[in-house]
Amino acid sequence: MNHRSSDITRTIHNAALAVLALAALSGCAAIGNPDGGPYDETPPKITGSHPKNGATGVKTKKVTIDFNEFIKLENANEKVVVSPPQIEQPEIKVIGKRIQVELFDSLKPNTTYSIDFADGIVDNNEGNPLGDFCFRFSTGDAIDTLEVSGYVLNADDLEPVKGMTVGLHSDLSDSAFMTKPFERVSRTDADGHFTIRGIAPGTYRIYAVTDMDQTFTYSQRNEKIAWMDSVIIPSTQLRYREDTIFTDKGLVDTTMLVPYTQYLPNDITLLAFTPKPVIQYMSAAERNTHEKFTVRFALPLDSMPDVKGLNFDESTAYILQHSARYDTLTFWMKDTTVYYNDTLSLSITYLATDTSGVLSPRTDTLNLVPKKSRERILKEQARKAEEQQKEFEKKLRRLERAGDSIGIAKLLEPNIKFIDYKLTSGSSLSIYQQVTLLFKEPVSFLSDTAVHVYQQYDTIWKEIPFEMEHDTVDIMRYDIYAEWKPSKTFKISIDSASIQGLYGLHNDPIESTLKFNALDQYSTFTVNVANPKPGYTVRLHNGSGKVVRSEKLENGSVDFFLLQPSTYFVSMFDDVNGNGIWDTGEYEEKRQPESVWYIKRSWILKQDWTHETDAWYVNDTPIIDQKPDELQKNKAKKKEQDIHKKNVERIEKKVQQAESEKKKKEKKRAERKDRREKNKEKYREIRSKAKAQKKAKSENLSETDVNVPDVEEVPTPNE
Repeated sequence: MNHRSSDITRTIHNAALAVLALAALSGCAAIGNPDGGPYDETPPKITGSHPKNGATGVKTKKVTIDFNEFIKLENANEKVVVSPPQIEQPEIKVIGKRIQVELFDSLKPNTTYSIDFADGIVDNNEGNPLGDFCFRFSTGDAIDTLEVSGYVLNADDLEPVKGMTVGLHSDLSDSAFMTKPFERVSRTDADGHFTIRGIAPGTYRIYAVTDMDQTFTYSQRNEKIAWMDSVIIPSTQLRYREDTIFTDKGLVDTTMLVPYTQYLPNDITLLAFTPKPVIQYMSAAERNTHEKFTVRFALPLDSMPDVKGLNFDESTAYILQHSARYDTLTFWMKDTTVYYNDTLSLSITYLATDTSGVLSPRTDTLNLVPKKSRERILKEQARKAEEQQKEFEKKLRRLERAGDSIGIAKLLEPNIKFIDYKLTSGSSLSIYQQVTLLFKEPVSFLSDTAVHVYQQYDTIWKEIPFEMEHDTVDIMRYDIYAEWKPSKTFKISIDSASIQGLYGLHNDPIESTLKFNALDQYSTFTVNVANPKPGYTVRLHNGSGKVVRSEKLENGSVDFFLLQPSTYFVSMFDDVNGNGIWDTGEYEEKRQPESVWYIKRSWILKQDWTHETDAWYVNDTPIIDQKPDELQKNKAKKKEQDIHKKNVERIEKKVQQAESEKKKKEKKRAERKDRREKNKEKYREIRSKAKAQKKAKSENLSETDVNVPDVEEVPTPNE
C-alpha cells in the first residue's frame, strides 16, 4: 500500500470532519449579557420564626421573624397593629434580616394574638412589600381565624380616610365605644381599607376612631368617628376561583377551579365624621396690629359678650365686626390715643360651658400686645422715610442734570396715601357674579351720590339706576346691584374724596369697566335622579372638587343655567333637616351624618350646549366606588405600580428584541444549513475522488490521471 496515498486520504478525511464540526458549532446559540435585567418585584420571604406562625400555647411575649434578605419596616407606627390592642406600646425592631417584636402588656389567657404588618415589610433594595402579612399565635389551645374587612370614608366627600383605628366590641351596649378598649383592632391604609383578623365566633359591633390619645376608645369630641348601626356576625364561605397554569413560553397550559375560604362580611363601609363641638369657650385672642384685635370662640355665640376696657373707655373705643357664624369677633379701635398703647387691657364676659355642661357667664381678663411695639414701628417708619428722602434727592439731581422739567414736576407732586379698595372689574364676567366694593378697613363715610353706574350704547355712556347695600356681616363690603345684561358693557365710577376710612384716609377717583358674557357663551346642565326624596340637594363640582353650584332637587330633576363651559362633577346629599347645608352626625343621639353620593364620571360642558344626565340610581354603585378618580385627594402609593409598569415596558422591549434576534438566528441557521449541505457535497466529491485514486493506484494507473484537489481547497469555517 502506498503510504503517501494513505496520508493524503487521512488528511482529507480529517479536514472534512473539522469543517463539519465547526459548521455544527457555528449553529450553537450565542450567550449575551443582560442589559441590566428587570426591576426586582420579588418580596422578601420568611425563613423562620419563634414562635411559629399559628403556634398555640404560647407563653413568651417576644416574637422574632427571619427573612431571606435584608428588610426594612416602613412606618411601623402607622402600619403595624397588634390585637388585642396594647396599652403599653410594643417595641418593634429590625435587625438585618430579622424583625423582633416584644409585648409589654400581660398576655391574656386563651386569646389569639395577631401582629398585622400590612404592607410595611419591604426588601432593602427595591422596597418590594411582603404585603398583607399577619403573624398569629395563641395563648390557648386554638387559633381564632375569622376576619372582617371593609373601608372607612369621609362622610362628607367619600374620601378614603387613612390611619383610623377600626375595632370590634362583643359588648353590644352603646357605652362600650366610650368606656372600653376595642377587643380586636385594625388600622386603615391609604385607600381607607382595613382588615380585622383573629376574631372568635360571635356577634359584634364595629366602630372607627382617629384615637389621638391611643386609648382605643372614643374619648375626645374632636376625634373623627364612625360606626355601623347594625351588628356583624363574622363567618366564612367556601368559594372557587379560576387558576391558570402557563407554559414556559407564556401560553395557557391548564385552567382549573381552585377552592378558597372567603371571610365575611368583606364589604363593610364606615362613614367617618367629626362631631360638632358642644363645649363653648374662648379659643383664641390675638392682636396682630395696633389698630385691631380678634377674639375667637369654639362655638357660635348666642349673644354678644360684654366688653369692659381696663385701661381705656370701651363705650366709644371700637367698631365691632363679627363673622357669619358669630364665632369670631374683630374689634377695630377708633381712637389713636387708645390703639397706640402697646398693651390693651380688658375683661370680656360671655356664656361658656361649665363643669356640669351648662352655659353660664364667664369673665376672662385679656392683656393684648401687638407683634411690634409702637416705638419699633416709629423707628422703622423714620428709617424708611430717610431712605425715601435719599432716593428722592438722588432722582431729583438726575432729572436736574438732564433738564427734564416734566419729570421734575411729576416728582414734586405730593405723594398722597389713599384708602385701599378692590372693585369688581373684567371683560368676561358672568351675570351671576356679584359686583362688590371691598375695603381693607371700616369706612366711616361713603356718599351714595358720588357713586355712578353707566351702560355703554355704541360710543355713549348712559347713567342707569342701581342700588348699593352695605353687607350685614362683612362691614368692609358693599354690594352694587343694577340691571346687568349679557353682552353689554358697564362702567362704575366713584368721585374722589367721597369715601373716608376709619383712620382718615380718602379715595382717589375710582373707575371700573365690566363686560358681561353673552348667553350663548354659557352651558345648561340638567341632572335627573331616580326615586328622589324631598331632601335631596344636587351639587356641581369643578375639576378641583370645589362646589360651584348647589340646587335642591324638585320633581326628580334640577337645572343649572348659565354655567361656564368646563368640566363638572355631580354629587348629592340628603338634607334631612332642610337647612341647605350638609350636617355631621352625633353618636350620643345615634344620628348618622347626612348621606352623600357621587356620580362616577365627569361632564364636559360646551358653549351654548344643553347637557342632561340619565336617571341616576344612587345605590346602583357601591359607595366605595362612587367618587370619581379625578377628585380623589388621598392617593395610595404608586411605587409598586411604577415598578410593574417599568417591567412591562422592559418585557415588551425584550420581546421585540427577541423577535428580531429570532429572525436573525433563523436567517443564520438557514445560511449555516446551506453551507453544511455544500460542505457535505464537497466532502462526498473528495471521498469519491479519493476512492478513485486508490483504485487507480491499485490498478497501477498513473496518479496524474486522477485530479485530486489539494487539502487547501477544502472550505474553511470562515467561508
